Amino acid sequence: TVWHQADRYGVPKIAFVNKLDRLGANFHGTVRMVRERLGTTPLILQLPWGLEEDFKGVIDIVSMKAIEWSDDDLGISFQEADIPEDYAEEAHRYREKMIELLADNNDDIMERYLSEEEIDIQSIRRAIRQATIKLALVPIYCGAALRNKGIQPLLDGIVEFLPSPLDVPPVKGINPKTKESETRSATVKESFSSLAFKVAMDQGRKMTYLRIYSGVMRQGSTIYNTTKNIIERAARVMRMHANKRERIDQA
Repeated sequence: TVWHQADRYGVPKIAFVNKLDRLGANFHGTVRMVRERLGTTPLILQLPWGLEEDFKGVIDIVSMKAIEWSDDDLGISFQEADIPEDYAEEAHRYREKMIELLADNNDDIMERYLSEEEIDIQSIRRAIRQATIKLALVPIYCGAALRNKGIQPLLDGIVEFLPSPLDVPPVKGINPKTKESETRSATVKESFSSLAFKVAMDQGRKMTYLRIYSGVMRQGSTIYNTTKNIIERAARVMRMHANKRERIDQA
């Protein structure tokens, strides 16, 4: 699965509990399955505000605000409000659990938690990012993607909590000729290295999806395929945007 592939390559993750507007939606049951079946420690950052046909939005337990999306424009617009009284107790309880999990993975949060100091939002966000990058915790968001409810905070979380290439250690690999271990840093000055994670046919041509770890690949350049022990040519280079593509000179 994609999850196990991410585990294999040490890729930090964020989870999104989707379809909370559907019949039978069960947020807490899904989070429990994430913990039990995927063997990870979920860090709940949001709670659903209503379920099934009553789903309105989310309760953000980092900012302690309720976020409601408009049904008039397919979730493009949203507004923050105070947490409804009937959700306040649950929100405070899960915020306490969130702080405890962060304290287990962050000395600064632990010290302030034990001293019963108020922990500011920026410190919480930094601790979430650190724990996510070191694979200790998986932030949990929720919403209803078809109606665009919960998508904006999820995208913000991806930007804020997941690492840039500079935040992770250099990638390690085996030189197929020398059989010795080598590393590549995320810089264009290094030799080119990448992982081909998907191959698809497009109008009779083979399209290979790459995750580039170092260096630069230019249109027309040649690449050594270590799996097949052959040299291949990058006839075209494209940047994918969902089901659309943009032709570029180099990547």
